[in-house]
Amino acid sequence: MFHTSRLNTKVSIIIFVLFLNQSLLSQAVTKAASNAFTITRVVEKFHIQPRELDDSLSNDFFNQLMKQLDGERIYFNKEDITKLSAYRLLLDDEIKQKRSDFLKLITDLYTTRLQQANVMIDAIAKTPFDFSVSEKFTSMEDTSYPEGIVSMHTKLYKRLKLDVLNDLLDFNDSLSEKDESKQQRLLDSAQTAFQKRTVSEYKRNITGVLQSPGGVDQFIADEYCKALASCYDPHTEFLPLTEEENFETKMGNERFRFGFAIKDDNGSGVIISELEPGSPAFKSGLLNKGDKFQTLQWEGQNAIDVSDADVNGLTDIFSQSNHDTLTITVQKADGTLRTVSLLKEQAEAEGDTKVKSFLFKANKTFGYISLPAFYNNWEDESVDNNGCASDVAKEIAKLKKENISGLILDLRYNGGGSIQEAVELTGIFIDTGPVAQIKSRGNEKVVTLKDINRGTVYDGPLIVLVNGYSASASELVAGSLQDYNRALIVGSPTYGKATGQLVFPLDTTVNMHGGNSQKQIDYYIKITMDKLYRINGTTAQFTGVKPDIELPDFLQADPQRESDEPFALLPTMIDANKYYKPYPALPVSTLQSIAKHDADTIKYFKSLETYIQQYKMRNVQDYASLNWNEALIEYKNDAMPSDLIDENYTSTYSVENNAYDAEKLKSGSSSTGINESFIRYLSHDPYLKVSCDLLNVMAK
Repeated sequence: MFHTSRLNTKVSIIIFVLFLNQSLLSQAVTKAASNAFTITRVVEKFHIQPRELDDSLSNDFFNQLMKQLDGERIYFNKEDITKLSAYRLLLDDEIKQKRSDFLKLITDLYTTRLQQANVMIDAIAKTPFDFSVSEKFTSMEDTSYPEGIVSMHTKLYKRLKLDVLNDLLDFNDSLSEKDESKQQRLLDSAQTAFQKRTVSEYKRNITGVLQSPGGVDQFIADEYCKALASCYDPHTEFLPLTEEENFETKMGNERFRFGFAIKDDNGSGVIISELEPGSPAFKSGLLNKGDKFQTLQWEGQNAIDVSDADVNGLTDIFSQSNHDTLTITVQKADGTLRTVSLLKEQAEAEGDTKVKSFLFKANKTFGYISLPAFYNNWEDESVDNNGCASDVAKEIAKLKKENISGLILDLRYNGGGSIQEAVELTGIFIDTGPVAQIKSRGNEKVVTLKDINRGTVYDGPLIVLVNGYSASASELVAGSLQDYNRALIVGSPTYGKATGQLVFPLDTTVNMHGGNSQKQIDYYIKITMDKLYRINGTTAQFTGVKPDIELPDFLQADPQRESDEPFALLPTMIDANKYYKPYPALPVSTLQSIAKHDADTIKYFKSLETYIQQYKMRNVQDYASLNWNEALIEYKNDAMPSDLIDENYTSTYSVENNAYDAEKLKSGSSSTGINESFIRYLSHDPYLKVSCDLLNVMAK
C-alpha cells in the first residue's frame, strides 16, 4: 500500500509538471500569436510603406524565421522542413486569426533537434579530429538540410572539424618557430584547445536557447515576432522589454563602466550594440557599434580569447575589476583588428568632450575631428547644446586657436543617430538654408530640414571622410555638404540608409508620439516612418553617397550595404529644393589627380587594389578540404599581403594634440594610454595622408 501510494504521488507530480510545461508553452505561443497580429496593425498604422499581409509576406516571413532559427541548416532535417512548409503560404492567415498551430509545431521540432544535437556534439567531442585523412565538406552539404539523424550527425561533425581547422590555420600563421618538431607539438597542443573551445561554443549556443529566460518556447516566440517585423524593412524591429531593460542596466545603472552595451551576434560571439557618449569606450575613438570582441586582457594577466563567448561570459569578465586597465581587441566590420586599453570611469568629467580632435602637421597645420556617432542630450534632455554638433563646434574652437589651414571630419564607421544633430552639424559649415528633405507617413507634404542659424563656426577648407559603414545621419551630412560644394567627400560609397525610425509600444491604441497606451507594455516595436532626401531631390537610399574622391577600401572586396538587405525600401526621387544656394564648385578634377598620385605611389593602396581584384576573381571551390596539407595551401593562397597591415604604413605628417588637450594630459585629467593609442592609429592611416595632401591644395 505504501509503495502504491508513492507511485501514485510520482505519477501525479509528473502529470502536474507536464501540465505546467504545456501551460507555459501555451502562454508563450498564445502571446506570440497576439503580438504578431498587433505588429501588423501597428505597422499598418505608422510604417512609411507597409506591406500587404498576404501570401508574399507569408513566404518571406517563413524564410526569415527559418534563417534566424537555423541559418546554417544543421538542426532541422528535410522531413521537418516538409512539415513546416505546409504553412509557408498560410502564416498570413495564422496571424489574422491569431492562431498558433505553426508556432507549436516549430517549437516542438526545434526543441527536439537541439536536444539531439547536444548529445551528438558530446559524442563527436570524445575523439580528436584527424586532419591527415582526405575529407571534404561540400557546398551541397553546407547549404542543404540533413536527410535525417545520421546526416545531421555527419554535418555537425564536419562543421566542428572545419571550425577547428580554421583556428589551427590562423594559429600556424602566427607561429615563428622554425623547428618542425616543436612546431608540430605546438599545433597538437593547440588542436586540443581549439577542439574543446569549439565544442563548448556549439554547446553553449544550444544551451543558451534551451535554457533561455522563459524557455525555448519563449525564445522561439520572440524570434517569430522579430522575423515578422524584419519583413517590412531592415530597420523595423520587434523589441521585447527584457532587451530594453538589459540595455538600460548595462548603460546607466553601473557605478563604474566602460560605456558600451553588448549583445550576442547570432550565436557567433559578442558585438558592441551601443556606445555611451562621453564614456571611456566612446572617448577612445577606436570602438564602434558592431565591433566584435576578440580578446580581453586585464592589466598583468594573460589575454582571454572571447571570440566565441556570449554576453553573460563577457559581463562576468567586465565585472572583475573597477580599477585595473582592460586591453580589448575587437574585429571591425571590414575584418581588421583594433586594440584599445580602457579604464572604467565612475562619472564623466565635467566639460569632457565626446568627440576627439588632433592636429596633423607638416608645412601646414590641419585639424582632424573623429565623430563615431550622432547623439543628442544623452544624459539630460533638459540641458541645451550637449549633442554632438555642439561638441564638434567646441573642438573646432580649439583647433582654430592652432591656426589650422584645413579640417578633416572623419565619419567612417559612423552608423548614424540623431537626424536633428546631423542638421545642426551641417549648419556649422554653411551660412544658412535647407539641409535635407523628409517625407513621412501620413504627410504628403515634403518637409524641409533647415539650418536656421546664420553664420558658420568653420568656413575653411573641409574634407569629410566616409566609407561603406557611414550610414543614415552620416550620409545626410556628407550628402548635404556635397550638394552645397562645401566639403570634399573622400573615401568609398556610403552604406545607403536614408530612412528614419521611431520606437512605439506594441499597442494599437498608441498615437504618433508613442503615448496614450492603455495597457501594461511588455513589448516595443521600432518602425520606419520617414524617407530622407538630399536637397537636390535624390536619396542616399540604396546607392549611398558617392565620394568626390574615391579611394580603394577593404569593404569593396565584399561589400555589404543597404541594397544587399532583402527587404530594403527601394529609392525614389522628389523635386529638388528651390531655395538652396551652393558655394562655388571645388576643383574636383585637380584634386582627383592629387589623390590618384597618392593612390599610385603609396604601397598600401596599390596592394589593396590588387587584393580586391584577386578577391573578386578568385575561384570559389564547391567544397572545403578538411585535410591539413590541402587546407594549408588554400590558406596561403588566400592570405592577406603584409602590406595591407596598416601598422606597416607611417604618415609623413606628425600627429599631435591641440594645446587644450595637451594641457589636460599633463594634469592627468585625461588618459595618456588612450591618447597614445589614438595617435598611433592616426599615424598609420594612409587615408589621412591623402586627405592632408588634398587640403594642401585646397588651402592655397
